[in-house]
Amino acid sequence: MYIFSTIVKSYLKDVLRSTFCVGKFKLKACNMITLISNIECYCPKYAGQRDILLVGDKIYKIGKPDSFREYAKVADFVPGNGLLAFPGILDGHVHITGGGGEAGFISRIAEIDIQDIIQAGITTVVGLLGADHLTRSLTGLLAKAKALEAQGITTYLYVGSYAVPIITFTSSITGDMVLIDKVIGVGEIAISDHRSSHPRMKELLQVATQAHLGGLISGKAGIVHFHVGDGKAGMGPLVELADASDLPIEQFVPTHVNRNPRLFQQALDYCRLGGYIDLTSGEEAGIKVPDAIQMLMENQVDLQKVTISSDANGSVPEGGIGEIQTLYDDIVECITGKQIPVETAFGMVTENVAKQLTLFPQKGVLSEGSDADILITDSDFTLRRLYGKGKLLINT
Repeated sequence: MYIFSTIVKSYLKDVLRSTFCVGKFKLKACNMITLISNIECYCPKYAGQRDILLVGDKIYKIGKPDSFREYAKVADFVPGNGLLAFPGILDGHVHITGGGGEAGFISRIAEIDIQDIIQAGITTVVGLLGADHLTRSLTGLLAKAKALEAQGITTYLYVGSYAVPIITFTSSITGDMVLIDKVIGVGEIAISDHRSSHPRMKELLQVATQAHLGGLISGKAGIVHFHVGDGKAGMGPLVELADASDLPIEQFVPTHVNRNPRLFQQALDYCRLGGYIDLTSGEEAGIKVPDAIQMLMENQVDLQKVTISSDANGSVPEGGIGEIQTLYDDIVECITGKQIPVETAFGMVTENVAKQLTLFPQKGVLSEGSDADILITDSDFTLRRLYGKGKLLINT
């Protein structure tokens, strides 16, 4: 009883009393304390063998093996010998309500399923609309995001779609960002694409300014997320916008930049200017992610400005549907096929994304006080366990 009393006092000192389950057996049953012991940690920086103590939805402590032995009797004890721990993956571009529809009604793509998300090691997604903002809606997007969050992951949204003017909840981009918790930016606005509304520079600047102001007031990223197509202009409109604006270049994030070699070269130059670039996993017609990362490293590009997303449940240029599993598969291929350092590869889907979206250090890192989003694999990077905000989502 003395040990348990000590634990309770420590918990109450650091965590809100209202979330505490009273009583030893009730505490264990609701998994309020989890001890992952002697696991090899990539935070995503390599940290060696560590014990990780979860209390509620947070990482409470990280220490050397056997640092938290006194918690073992009341914790859900997870032996980590031979296993690897990473932050849960963030996917910044997911058509959670489905995309497609560009080849007629029969080509509409279904909503994403929570099992597909968690089986890919993903604990945070950003949902968005694409070309179809008529039969898909922002209200449907918000409802789906809330449903996914109720199933254990964290969700955010971009307002808008391919087209300008931007569709919003409140008739104001700034208003959406300030008043709706899940809205963290605008996107995906299409440029250099036959499906684009071909917005003028003044229109794009107005959108970016409203997003920036909304970000300042709400403490959010204020990202403007750009779909870049195969059109002749390539990254040109985005470079022009960055040159014409007094806003930080990090606010303008182009995606699908590995769709062809010409666009990828432009993206490389854009990254050198200080901007973020977002690669799309599962790319077959253009440059595959592992090849793109290798090329970026050879050109000494700052990989902290590079993120990777799946475009899951959206339509892909060569036909078919974007699959969320390709995000995890491409990361593993970077490590096993291209010998890219483990912490570098996982950093592009964890820490880099969290910093881009101003969610760091709540997300994207294994650190005391961060959300308990933890991906656990074996030495071959096969998924074994996944925690979303302290809740066990997968156990194989």
